[in-house]
Amino acid sequence: MLIVLRTRLFSPLQWSFILAAFLVAGILVPLLHALLPHDSPLWPDSYAVTLLGKFICYAMVAVAMDLIWGYTGILSLGQTLFFALGGYAFGMYLMRGIGREGQYQSHLPDFMVFLDWKEFPLHWVGTDHFLWAAFLVVAVPGLLALVFGYFAFRSRIKGVYFSIITQAMTFAFMLLFFRNETGFGGNNGFTDFKTLLGFRITDPATKAVILAVAASALLAVLVFARYLVASKFGRVLQAIRDSESRLRFCGYDTLGYKLGIWTIAAVISGVAGALYVPIVGIINPSEMSPASSIEVAIWTAVGGRGTLLGPIMGAFLVNGAKSFFTVAFPEYWLFFLGLLFVLVTMFLPQGIYGILAGRWRSKRKAGVGASPGVAVDPGLAAEGGR
Repeated sequence: MLIVLRTRLFSPLQWSFILAAFLVAGILVPLLHALLPHDSPLWPDSYAVTLLGKFICYAMVAVAMDLIWGYTGILSLGQTLFFALGGYAFGMYLMRGIGREGQYQSHLPDFMVFLDWKEFPLHWVGTDHFLWAAFLVVAVPGLLALVFGYFAFRSRIKGVYFSIITQAMTFAFMLLFFRNETGFGGNNGFTDFKTLLGFRITDPATKAVILAVAASALLAVLVFARYLVASKFGRVLQAIRDSESRLRFCGYDTLGYKLGIWTIAAVISGVAGALYVPIVGIINPSEMSPASSIEVAIWTAVGGRGTLLGPIMGAFLVNGAKSFFTVAFPEYWLFFLGLLFVLVTMFLPQGIYGILAGRWRSKRKAGVGASPGVAVDPGLAAEGGR
Protein backbone atom coordinates (compact mmCIF):
# COMPACT_ATOMS: atom_id res chain seq x y z
CA MET A 1 0.00 0.00 0.00
CA LEU A 2 1.37 3.38 -1.00
CA ILE A 3 1.57 5.83 1.90
CA VAL A 4 1.97 9.52 1.02
CA LEU A 5 2.99 11.85 3.83
CA ARG A 6 1.70 15.37 3.32
CA THR A 7 3.89 18.43 3.54
CA ARG A 8 4.23 19.81 7.05
CA LEU A 9 5.71 23.05 8.26
CA PHE A 10 8.56 21.20 9.97
CA SER A 11 9.66 17.59 10.28
CA PRO A 12 9.22 15.83 13.65
CA LEU A 13 12.94 16.24 14.36
CA GLN A 14 12.81 19.94 13.60
CA TRP A 15 9.73 20.39 15.79
CA SER A 16 11.51 18.58 18.62
CA PHE A 17 14.47 20.91 18.33
CA ILE A 18 12.28 24.03 18.07
CA LEU A 19 10.03 23.16 21.02
CA ALA A 20 12.97 22.11 23.20
CA ALA A 21 14.71 25.43 22.51
CA PHE A 22 11.49 27.34 23.24
CA LEU A 23 10.93 25.48 26.50
CA VAL A 24 14.42 26.43 27.65
CA ALA A 25 14.56 30.05 26.43
CA GLY A 26 10.89 30.97 26.75
CA ILE A 27 9.78 29.10 29.87
CA LEU A 28 12.57 27.51 31.93
CA VAL A 29 15.04 30.41 32.01
CA PRO A 30 12.34 33.06 32.73
CA LEU A 31 10.87 30.95 35.54
CA LEU A 32 14.27 30.31 37.12
CA HIS A 33 15.14 34.01 36.89
CA ALA A 34 11.83 35.13 38.42
CA LEU A 35 11.35 32.53 41.13
CA LEU A 36 14.75 31.39 42.40
CA PRO A 37 16.71 33.37 45.02
CA HIS A 38 19.71 35.26 43.69
CA ASP A 39 22.16 33.12 45.66
CA SER A 40 20.91 29.89 44.08
CA PRO A 41 23.44 28.17 41.78
CA LEU A 42 20.64 27.62 39.24
CA TRP A 43 19.61 31.29 39.12
CA PRO A 44 20.37 32.85 35.70
CA ASP A 45 21.63 36.35 36.47
CA SER A 46 20.44 39.52 34.75
CA TYR A 47 23.40 39.54 32.38
CA ALA A 48 22.60 36.04 31.10
CA VAL A 49 18.91 36.88 30.69
CA THR A 50 19.75 40.10 28.85
CA LEU A 51 22.23 38.31 26.58
CA LEU A 52 19.75 35.56 25.73
CA GLY A 53 17.00 38.11 25.03
CA LYS A 54 19.32 40.10 22.79
CA PHE A 55 20.25 37.00 20.79
CA ILE A 56 16.57 36.12 20.38
CA CYS A 57 15.84 39.59 18.95
CA TYR A 58 18.78 39.30 16.59
CA ALA A 59 17.50 35.89 15.49
CA MET A 60 14.19 37.48 14.47
CA VAL A 61 16.09 39.94 12.26
CA ALA A 62 18.04 37.03 10.78
CA VAL A 63 14.79 35.25 9.85
CA ALA A 64 13.58 38.46 8.18
CA MET A 65 16.86 38.67 6.30
CA ASP A 66 16.49 35.07 5.17
CA LEU A 67 13.04 35.78 3.74
CA ILE A 68 14.33 38.51 1.45
CA TRP A 69 17.83 37.21 0.73
CA GLY A 70 17.68 33.44 1.13
CA TYR A 71 14.27 32.94 -0.46
CA THR A 72 13.90 35.98 -2.75
CA GLY A 73 17.52 36.65 -3.66
CA ILE A 74 17.48 40.30 -2.56
CA LEU A 75 20.54 41.17 -0.49
CA SER A 76 19.46 44.03 1.76
CA LEU A 77 21.96 45.88 3.92
CA GLY A 78 19.27 47.95 5.58
CA GLN A 79 17.55 45.57 7.99
CA THR A 80 19.15 47.24 10.99
CA LEU A 81 17.42 50.49 9.98
CA PHE A 82 14.00 48.88 10.41
CA PHE A 83 15.23 47.20 13.58
CA ALA A 84 16.30 50.54 15.02
CA LEU A 85 13.13 52.34 13.93
CA GLY A 86 11.03 49.79 15.77
CA GLY A 87 13.28 50.21 18.78
CA TYR A 88 13.00 53.99 18.74
CA ALA A 89 9.22 53.83 18.33
CA PHE A 90 8.87 51.72 21.46
CA GLY A 91 11.70 53.56 23.18
CA MET A 92 9.67 56.78 23.05
CA TYR A 93 6.94 55.05 25.06
CA LEU A 94 9.49 53.84 27.62
CA MET A 95 11.00 57.33 27.86
CA ARG A 96 7.55 58.78 28.54
CA GLY A 97 7.19 56.20 31.31
CA ILE A 98 10.13 57.72 33.19
CA GLY A 99 7.96 60.70 34.11
CA ARG A 100 9.56 62.84 36.80
CA GLU A 101 11.98 60.14 37.89
CA GLY A 102 14.68 61.57 35.65
CA GLN A 103 17.67 63.54 36.80
CA TYR A 104 15.94 66.89 36.22
CA GLN A 105 12.58 65.70 37.63
CA SER A 106 10.74 67.03 34.59
CA HIS A 107 7.94 65.53 32.54
CA LEU A 108 10.35 65.80 29.61
CA PRO A 109 13.22 63.34 29.10
CA ASP A 110 16.54 64.53 30.49
CA PHE A 111 18.08 65.16 27.07
CA MET A 112 15.22 67.49 26.15
CA VAL A 113 15.63 69.42 29.40
CA PHE A 114 19.37 69.67 28.75
CA LEU A 115 18.65 71.11 25.30
CA ASP A 116 16.22 73.59 26.89
CA TRP A 117 13.15 72.20 25.14
CA LYS A 118 9.83 73.28 26.65
CA GLU A 119 7.51 70.64 25.19
CA PHE A 120 7.50 67.41 23.27
CA PRO A 121 7.98 67.65 19.47
CA LEU A 122 5.11 66.72 17.19
CA HIS A 123 6.28 63.19 16.46
CA TRP A 124 6.19 62.39 20.18
CA VAL A 125 2.44 63.05 20.42
CA GLY A 126 0.56 60.00 21.72
CA THR A 127 3.69 58.01 22.54
CA ASP A 128 2.66 57.81 26.20
CA HIS A 129 0.03 55.25 25.13
CA PHE A 130 1.18 51.64 24.73
CA LEU A 131 -1.18 50.82 21.86
CA TRP A 132 -0.08 53.85 19.83
CA ALA A 133 3.57 52.96 20.42
CA ALA A 134 2.86 49.37 19.32
CA PHE A 135 1.19 50.72 16.18
CA LEU A 136 4.24 52.87 15.42
CA VAL A 137 6.52 49.85 15.85
CA VAL A 138 4.73 48.19 12.95
CA ALA A 139 3.71 51.22 10.88
CA VAL A 140 6.96 53.20 10.74
CA PRO A 141 9.27 50.43 9.41
CA GLY A 142 6.46 49.03 7.26
CA LEU A 143 5.57 52.36 5.65
CA LEU A 144 9.20 53.27 5.00
CA ALA A 145 9.84 49.86 3.44
CA LEU A 146 6.68 50.13 1.34
CA VAL A 147 7.57 53.55 -0.09
CA PHE A 148 11.27 52.84 -0.59
CA GLY A 149 10.65 49.37 -2.00
CA TYR A 150 8.00 50.58 -4.45
CA PHE A 151 10.35 53.04 -6.14
CA ALA A 152 13.38 50.72 -5.96
CA PHE A 153 11.65 47.63 -7.32
CA ARG A 154 9.63 49.64 -9.83
CA SER A 155 12.95 50.92 -11.20
CA ARG A 156 14.19 47.32 -11.27
CA ILE A 157 17.16 48.04 -9.05
CA LYS A 158 18.69 44.73 -8.08
CA GLY A 159 21.89 42.96 -7.13
CA VAL A 160 24.77 44.91 -5.68
CA TYR A 161 23.10 48.20 -6.59
CA PHE A 162 20.17 47.44 -4.31
CA SER A 163 22.57 46.45 -1.52
CA ILE A 164 24.45 49.71 -1.86
CA ILE A 165 21.35 51.89 -1.93
CA THR A 166 19.87 50.19 1.15
CA GLN A 167 23.11 50.67 3.05
CA ALA A 168 23.25 54.30 1.95
CA MET A 169 19.71 54.81 3.23
CA THR A 170 20.63 53.22 6.56
CA PHE A 171 23.73 55.39 6.88
CA ALA A 172 21.71 58.54 6.10
CA PHE A 173 19.18 57.71 8.82
CA MET A 174 22.00 57.02 11.27
CA LEU A 175 23.45 60.49 10.65
CA LEU A 176 19.97 61.98 11.01
CA PHE A 177 19.36 60.31 14.36
CA PHE A 178 22.75 61.46 15.63
CA ARG A 179 21.53 65.07 15.43
CA ASN A 180 20.11 66.41 18.69
CA GLU A 181 17.44 68.52 17.03
CA THR A 182 15.63 65.45 15.69
CA GLY A 183 14.40 64.67 19.21
CA PHE A 184 15.82 61.16 19.51
CA GLY A 185 18.53 61.73 22.09
CA GLY A 186 21.45 62.29 19.73
CA ASN A 187 24.36 59.88 20.00
CA ASN A 188 23.22 58.72 23.46
CA GLY A 189 19.80 57.64 22.24
CA PHE A 190 17.26 56.43 24.80
CA THR A 191 18.18 54.73 28.06
CA ASP A 192 17.53 54.67 31.82
CA PHE A 193 14.02 53.25 31.42
CA LYS A 194 11.95 52.86 34.58
CA THR A 195 8.62 51.13 33.89
CA LEU A 196 6.76 49.11 31.28
CA LEU A 197 2.97 49.00 31.55
CA GLY A 198 3.34 50.15 35.16
CA PHE A 199 5.84 47.42 36.16
CA ARG A 200 9.43 48.20 37.15
CA ILE A 201 11.51 47.20 34.18
CA THR A 202 14.47 46.09 36.33
CA ASP A 203 12.44 43.64 38.44
CA PRO A 204 13.34 39.97 37.79
CA ALA A 205 9.68 39.12 37.18
CA THR A 206 9.37 41.85 34.53
CA LYS A 207 12.58 40.75 32.84
CA ALA A 208 11.35 37.16 32.85
CA VAL A 209 8.05 38.11 31.20
CA ILE A 210 9.80 40.20 28.52
CA LEU A 211 12.15 37.29 27.75
CA ALA A 212 9.20 34.90 27.49
CA VAL A 213 7.40 37.31 25.15
CA ALA A 214 10.52 37.64 22.97
CA ALA A 215 10.93 33.85 22.74
CA SER A 216 7.23 33.48 21.87
CA ALA A 217 7.58 36.18 19.22
CA LEU A 218 10.53 34.37 17.64
CA LEU A 219 8.57 31.12 17.57
CA ALA A 220 5.58 32.88 15.98
CA VAL A 221 7.81 34.56 13.38
CA LEU A 222 9.48 31.25 12.54
CA VAL A 223 6.18 29.40 12.08
CA PHE A 224 4.72 32.27 10.04
CA ALA A 225 7.81 32.47 7.85
CA ARG A 226 7.79 28.72 7.24
CA TYR A 227 4.11 28.81 6.34
CA LEU A 228 4.79 31.72 4.01
CA VAL A 229 7.63 30.09 2.09
CA ALA A 230 5.72 26.79 1.81
CA SER A 231 2.74 28.54 0.21
CA LYS A 232 2.28 29.60 -3.38
CA PHE A 233 3.55 33.04 -2.39
CA GLY A 234 6.79 31.48 -1.17
CA ARG A 235 7.21 29.39 -4.30
CA VAL A 236 6.90 32.55 -6.40
CA LEU A 237 9.54 34.22 -4.23
CA GLN A 238 11.94 31.35 -4.88
CA ALA A 239 11.19 31.58 -8.59
CA ILE A 240 12.09 35.29 -8.43
CA ARG A 241 15.36 34.33 -6.81
CA ASP A 242 16.17 31.73 -9.45
CA SER A 243 15.01 33.58 -12.59
CA GLU A 244 12.94 36.74 -12.25
CA SER A 245 12.98 37.56 -15.96
CA ARG A 246 11.54 34.14 -16.84
CA LEU A 247 8.84 34.58 -14.20
CA ARG A 248 7.85 37.97 -15.63
CA PHE A 249 7.68 36.38 -19.06
CA CYS A 250 5.16 33.90 -17.62
CA GLY A 251 2.93 36.82 -16.64
CA TYR A 252 3.70 37.24 -12.92
CA ASP A 253 3.84 40.72 -11.36
CA THR A 254 7.12 40.37 -9.52
CA LEU A 255 6.90 43.93 -8.19
CA GLY A 256 3.99 43.04 -5.90
CA TYR A 257 5.66 39.89 -4.55
CA LYS A 258 8.99 41.58 -3.86
CA LEU A 259 7.33 44.58 -2.30
CA GLY A 260 5.20 42.32 -0.11
CA ILE A 261 8.07 40.26 1.31
CA TRP A 262 10.27 43.34 1.66
CA THR A 263 7.60 45.05 3.78
CA ILE A 264 6.92 41.92 5.84
CA ALA A 265 10.64 41.56 6.60
CA ALA A 266 10.81 45.22 7.65
CA VAL A 267 7.88 44.79 10.06
CA ILE A 268 9.47 41.67 11.59
CA SER A 269 12.71 43.60 12.10
CA GLY A 270 10.80 46.49 13.67
CA VAL A 271 9.07 44.16 16.16
CA ALA A 272 12.46 42.65 17.01
CA GLY A 273 13.81 46.14 17.69
CA ALA A 274 10.85 46.96 19.94
CA LEU A 275 11.52 43.85 22.03
CA TYR A 276 15.25 44.56 22.08
CA VAL A 277 14.90 47.94 23.79
CA PRO A 278 13.34 46.86 27.13
CA ILE A 279 15.59 43.78 27.21
CA VAL A 280 18.90 45.57 26.69
CA GLY A 281 17.82 48.91 28.16
CA ILE A 282 19.16 51.20 25.46
CA ILE A 283 18.70 52.16 21.82
CA ASN A 284 21.00 54.55 19.95
CA PRO A 285 21.97 55.35 16.34
CA SER A 286 24.86 52.87 16.39
CA GLU A 287 22.27 50.13 15.81
CA MET A 288 21.94 51.53 12.27
CA SER A 289 25.66 51.45 11.53
CA PRO A 290 26.82 49.87 8.25
CA ALA A 291 28.81 47.29 10.21
CA SER A 292 25.66 46.14 12.00
CA SER A 293 23.85 45.72 8.69
CA ILE A 294 26.65 43.59 7.31
CA GLU A 295 26.63 41.45 10.46
CA VAL A 296 23.00 40.50 9.81
CA ALA A 297 24.01 39.17 6.39
CA ILE A 298 26.86 37.22 8.01
CA TRP A 299 24.49 35.58 10.53
CA THR A 300 22.29 34.44 7.67
CA ALA A 301 25.16 33.18 5.54
CA VAL A 302 26.86 31.33 8.40
CA GLY A 303 23.65 29.61 9.45
CA GLY A 304 22.46 28.88 5.93
CA ARG A 305 20.40 30.91 3.50
CA GLY A 306 16.98 29.64 2.56
CA THR A 307 16.59 27.48 5.67
CA LEU A 308 14.92 29.74 8.31
CA LEU A 309 16.35 27.66 11.14
CA GLY A 310 19.88 28.27 9.87
CA PRO A 311 19.87 32.06 10.32
CA ILE A 312 18.63 31.60 13.90
CA MET A 313 21.53 29.27 14.53
CA GLY A 314 23.89 31.72 12.84
CA ALA A 315 22.65 34.66 14.92
CA PHE A 316 23.28 32.74 18.15
CA LEU A 317 26.66 31.36 17.09
CA VAL A 318 28.11 34.58 15.67
CA ASN A 319 26.87 36.79 18.50
CA GLY A 320 28.03 34.25 21.05
CA ALA A 321 31.48 34.37 19.46
CA LYS A 322 31.28 38.17 19.44
CA SER A 323 30.52 38.23 23.18
CA PHE A 324 33.58 36.05 23.80
CA PHE A 325 36.02 37.75 21.44
CA THR A 326 35.11 41.33 22.38
CA VAL A 327 35.98 40.48 25.99
CA ALA A 328 38.94 38.15 25.52
CA PHE A 329 40.44 39.52 22.28
CA PRO A 330 38.65 42.78 21.41
CA GLU A 331 41.21 43.86 18.84
CA TYR A 332 40.79 40.64 16.82
CA TRP A 333 37.01 40.42 16.64
CA LEU A 334 36.58 42.13 13.26
CA PHE A 335 39.36 40.01 11.76
CA PHE A 336 37.67 36.86 13.04
CA LEU A 337 34.30 38.01 11.67
CA GLY A 338 35.76 38.72 8.23
CA LEU A 339 37.62 35.41 8.18
CA LEU A 340 34.46 33.56 9.19
CA PHE A 341 32.47 35.12 6.36
CA VAL A 342 35.17 34.31 3.79
CA LEU A 343 35.51 30.70 4.95
CA VAL A 344 31.75 30.14 4.93
CA THR A 345 31.41 31.69 1.48
CA MET A 346 34.24 29.58 0.04
CA PHE A 347 33.80 26.25 1.77
CA LEU A 348 30.27 26.22 3.26
CA PRO A 349 28.02 28.03 0.77
CA GLN A 350 25.01 26.21 2.23
CA GLY A 351 25.86 27.34 5.76
CA ILE A 352 26.19 25.22 8.86
CA TYR A 353 22.54 24.23 9.02
CA GLY A 354 22.47 23.52 5.29
CA ILE A 355 25.30 21.02 5.65
CA LEU A 356 23.65 19.31 8.63
CA ALA A 357 20.28 19.22 6.87
CA GLY A 358 21.84 17.79 3.73
CA ARG A 359 23.43 14.94 5.65
CA TRP A 360 20.17 14.22 7.46
CA ARG A 361 18.29 14.19 4.14
CA SER A 362 20.78 11.71 2.71
CA LYS A 363 20.24 9.36 5.64
CA ARG A 364 16.46 9.64 5.31
CA LYS A 365 16.59 8.90 1.59
CA ALA A 366 18.78 5.90 2.25
CA GLY A 367 16.26 4.66 4.83
CA VAL A 368 13.31 5.28 2.52
CA GLY A 369 15.09 3.50 -0.30
CA ALA A 370 15.10 0.36 1.82
CA SER A 371 11.25 0.54 2.09
CA PRO A 372 9.84 0.52 -1.47
CA GLY A 373 6.22 0.83 -0.30
CA VAL A 374 6.64 4.32 1.20
CA ALA A 375 6.73 7.62 -0.70
CA VAL A 376 7.84 10.67 1.26
CA ASP A 377 6.86 14.17 0.28
CA PRO A 378 10.01 16.34 -0.18
CA GLY A 379 8.51 18.98 2.13
CA LEU A 380 9.16 16.72 5.12
CA ALA A 381 12.89 16.97 4.58
CA ALA A 382 14.82 19.85 6.02
CA GLU A 383 14.46 22.92 3.89
CA GLY A 384 18.20 23.57 3.72
CA GLY A 385 20.75 22.46 1.24
CA ARG A 386 20.51 25.26 -1.28
